[in-house]
Amino acid sequence: MTKRRRRALPLLLRKLLTYAICAVALVALLSGHVRVLPSPGVSGAPHFLKQYQRQGSEQSWTKELVPPQFSKNPGFSRKMNSAGWSSDFDKLWKPPSNRDFVPCIGPSTNYTVPEASQGYLLVRTNGGLNQMRAGICDMVAVAHIINATLVIPDLDKGSFWQDSSNFADIFDEKHFISTLANDVKVVKKLPRELAKTTKLVKEFKSWSGMDYYHKEIASMWEYYEVIRASKSDSRLANNNLPSAIQKLRCRACYEALRFAPHIEAMGKLLVERMRSYGQYIALHLRYEKDMLAFSGCTHGLSTAEAKELKIIREKTVHWKIKNINSTEQRSKGHCPLTPKEVAIFLTALGYPPQTPIYIAAGEIYGGDSHMTELHSRYPMLMSKEKLASVEELEPFMNHASQMAALDYIVSVESDVFIPSYSGNMARAVGGHRRFLGHKKTISPDRKALVRLFDKIEQGTLKEGSRLSDRIAELHKKRQGSPRKRKGPISGTKGMDRFRSEEAFYENPLPDCLCRSELPEVDALADLK
Repeated sequence: MTKRRRRALPLLLRKLLTYAICAVALVALLSGHVRVLPSPGVSGAPHFLKQYQRQGSEQSWTKELVPPQFSKNPGFSRKMNSAGWSSDFDKLWKPPSNRDFVPCIGPSTNYTVPEASQGYLLVRTNGGLNQMRAGICDMVAVAHIINATLVIPDLDKGSFWQDSSNFADIFDEKHFISTLANDVKVVKKLPRELAKTTKLVKEFKSWSGMDYYHKEIASMWEYYEVIRASKSDSRLANNNLPSAIQKLRCRACYEALRFAPHIEAMGKLLVERMRSYGQYIALHLRYEKDMLAFSGCTHGLSTAEAKELKIIREKTVHWKIKNINSTEQRSKGHCPLTPKEVAIFLTALGYPPQTPIYIAAGEIYGGDSHMTELHSRYPMLMSKEKLASVEELEPFMNHASQMAALDYIVSVESDVFIPSYSGNMARAVGGHRRFLGHKKTISPDRKALVRLFDKIEQGTLKEGSRLSDRIAELHKKRQGSPRKRKGPISGTKGMDRFRSEEAFYENPLPDCLCRSELPEVDALADLK
């Protein structure tokens, strides 16, 4: 009897263990396919704002979970990483070779530190965020050239965007001052005793070189203690400046001019949430009201929309050109690609429908009505408004430059950056990505693309392998690989000659990038 009980006991344990294993497997199976939804009675959104702490001169970010409505899409992950994808898919994300170019922006051994300041330089910046950024960095160099103490610049509050932000609202003021300490003395305010002194208010000549600033501006210290630059954009030449000045511009742009901590924190959080989907494209979709009104581009718009944009252009005093032929502008490649054209372009390049795309832009003109084609082809369109809660974005609302700064951060950090128009942000982000190792940046050849898009509309060309091959061929050398900054277009004269040059911050090579372990002259020998 005792032996039978002993034999039955292991059998019973085995059955219980089998039942337990089956139950665990069933629960795991159900949990993988059933989403638990919150009760309808629960109101309010969870708080996802990332907190930041200063520890000495560094910042450490405390991570929090991605909002549940934006959790990683497992289906997408499997599709993107399955063995079925060919090597062509990997090429879509592979950055160009940096050809061993690395930043080289430190001062040389014979770099001259600033002497006793001759006076104070006040600066009124103009334009949007990226135009102001470039202007600020140029004014740092100008202050060094004329041996001035730079007062923290005033930001443009009267432009189209009507942003009331001050310098410290957008940039890390303390970091800016300390980083430039060995290059230019920077102070927050003009000394009280000089507040009412007579100031020389001057609009510095565009694209000026050393002679202009030494002879025409620095000579004014004999008569004035304070000089005020009434504009900051394009006041310094792109080329033919001493190496020390060019490197200083890069130190100002890529080291000193850091965004304010709250912007950096939110920007990094948006990047993390985009990363949760895998590799992503940042699309600078410059299809906003101000751009379309300024450029006069109305292709694909209704008559009423075109009329509205024309009225805006006519009423904006500082926009000099009022009568613009939209068809002519577009044929020359001077118009931003429409959302529909971007959709065709991305499809032709080979990016699959599941590709996560961050829309780096303000309000798209016409809203959803103009986004239908892009959204139907690429449903995973994200933006700061979709990735963050209303509460998280509330501190940035009604501050266009701060919102643009968030887009800047996500764009610089993206796996691929594609601008639909070569404006200030496209140039600034593209240049920054070159500086960071030539990250993949695809610059659409708008003039060539328009001809192809028109053929599609006319029915003489269909989407498919032929179009894809043509677009791939057009853009194989437009992906952000190292090359020298382009000089002026042959035959141009006067100011048009300077305008035709590639902007300094669009491509900081050769001034701020050198080949590692190679002399600077030899490093540039094979670049075109």
